[in-house]
Amino acid sequence: MCGIVGYTNFTENLINEENIIIKEMTESLTHRGPDAAGYWFSDHLVFGQRRLIVVDPLGGKQPMTRKIGDNVYTIVYNGELYNTEDIRHQLISKGYSFEGWSDTEVLLTAYIEWGEKCLQKLNGIFAFAIWDANRQSLFLARDRIGVKPLFYCQQHNYFIFASEIKAILAHPLISAKLDSQGLAEIFVIGPARTPGQGAFSGINELKPSFCMYVDHKGTNIHQYWYLNSHAHEDDFDTTVDKVKKLVFDAVKRQLISDVPLGVLLSGGLDSSTIAAIAAEEYQQKYAGQIMTFSVDYVGNDQHFKVNEFQPNSDVPWVKIVSEYLNSQHSNCFIETNDLVDALFNAVLARDLPGMTDVDSSLLLFSRWIKKQATVCLSGECADEVFGGYPWFYTQNDTNTITFPWSRKLNERVKLFSPELLSMINPQEYLANRYQEAIDEVPRFSGDNPVNAHMRELFYLNLTRWMPTLLDRKDRMSMATGLEIRVPFCDHNLVEYVWNVPWEMKYFRNREKGLLRQALTGVLPEDVLWRKKSPYPKTHNPKFIDLICGLTISMLNDQTSPILPFINKNAVLHLATSINSETNIPWFGQLMNAPQLLAYLLQIDYWLKKYSIII
Repeated sequence: MCGIVGYTNFTENLINEENIIIKEMTESLTHRGPDAAGYWFSDHLVFGQRRLIVVDPLGGKQPMTRKIGDNVYTIVYNGELYNTEDIRHQLISKGYSFEGWSDTEVLLTAYIEWGEKCLQKLNGIFAFAIWDANRQSLFLARDRIGVKPLFYCQQHNYFIFASEIKAILAHPLISAKLDSQGLAEIFVIGPARTPGQGAFSGINELKPSFCMYVDHKGTNIHQYWYLNSHAHEDDFDTTVDKVKKLVFDAVKRQLISDVPLGVLLSGGLDSSTIAAIAAEEYQQKYAGQIMTFSVDYVGNDQHFKVNEFQPNSDVPWVKIVSEYLNSQHSNCFIETNDLVDALFNAVLARDLPGMTDVDSSLLLFSRWIKKQATVCLSGECADEVFGGYPWFYTQNDTNTITFPWSRKLNERVKLFSPELLSMINPQEYLANRYQEAIDEVPRFSGDNPVNAHMRELFYLNLTRWMPTLLDRKDRMSMATGLEIRVPFCDHNLVEYVWNVPWEMKYFRNREKGLLRQALTGVLPEDVLWRKKSPYPKTHNPKFIDLICGLTISMLNDQTSPILPFINKNAVLHLATSINSETNIPWFGQLMNAPQLLAYLLQIDYWLKKYSIII
């Protein structure tokens, strides 16, 4: 895993430009690649790269250049290919040879041989850029699901790209600006983002499954992978068998590493599945134990409360699974003060306000894991692929006319100032973004009304909700130099399950019933059919006290940049009346009233720290 950055200018000779610019941009991504740095210069393009060494320490150095005939190709790459050897063998059969065993060298050679068509052969998570010297053309691509990030900006004859927004802002020609659309993204869509939106004015995201060319004529962007809707021909038993094979294949492929590797374990279905497959593989191949890691919060043993999303605590289940698998297990406990303090480092990691303590806890957890491992596997995204969230099967939510995770907008807008409301028109903005998403859904004429509606819901989750969690996972982990892989995002698994009808996915009227049935015998029955519980959060009342105190301080500080955008009296009323029973579940499963105040704190910090111009 790495951080990549670069820029082109076809009207100037960049070799004569100050090297300090690309170095400062690259150094802003040191957290993504603490092990090494590399640079490459040509007349009209410069590359920078920070490397986190995972595979082939000597042979995987970047930027990497390869000469074929009279042409030279150069790559910077962030990601991991899980079918490197398959592609390598194909290329060797065509006469190519390799100096090392890195996936970087294989990816560059695959592009040389097949051009853009190489993307169809890749199984992995990636964002990369390749410069073709003869054509004077830059090619960029991002993986199908969007696990690895890639942003870009076009200004003053420059095309600038980077793994994170902060590296683009490190270029002296780019400033942090926010227009009305950016404000709407932050206050209405946030902490999600509309695909392609970078929130900052002029900064865009290359969307998942898209690639682009940049040359002296301009840019050309198009989509190279789609979800195709068609009839599901397999019976239930065949479907169960195929799902099991696809899950096992994805996990086993993603265990490749030349550095210490572990699994995030909550004791739930998704993480326990990955841990079980990994434990078996480690035992067979290395006669060793897989490392597993779990997170909890100081005080949760006293203050945990059951709610609509968290039916029980993870703690006893983690113990059951880790002992069942005989894993080398470690527990991380997060102090409330540390959790609150990390809210602001989480903003720096994401470059945007985010999922508040859900982000900051993962940041702290990742930092703790990094002391023991460099690579981890996580159960993220099984809920989006198989239908695990309450909004998939709760009648009120399945009939919603907006994003089911984005709720209570009418209550939230009471916290906004009249000036902000007039600038962004929240209800209209949200409705338009929702309709855009619905219009994209790849329909199948053979769907009955139930499956047609569920196809919409799955599409919304895969393309609008899941990217928020993948952003979180990438930024918080890579901020500490930890690589986290997500086997349930394997595109072969996603493609297959996409067309499985809802009645199979909802087997036994249980969330992710199909997945549970496919894993029969892999996990203990009580773990296999345990009711879903999301990522753990703090239940310590001290968290609310600290957040409310910080909010009141923010409101009393006349220099707080958020003040023009909020209804100060309404926010103050919430901060002085909130308690553990205050119920404003406004985003997803974990963000309620305290997180709403924490989100405003993050926005205020973000506006100030990034010196954002409105």
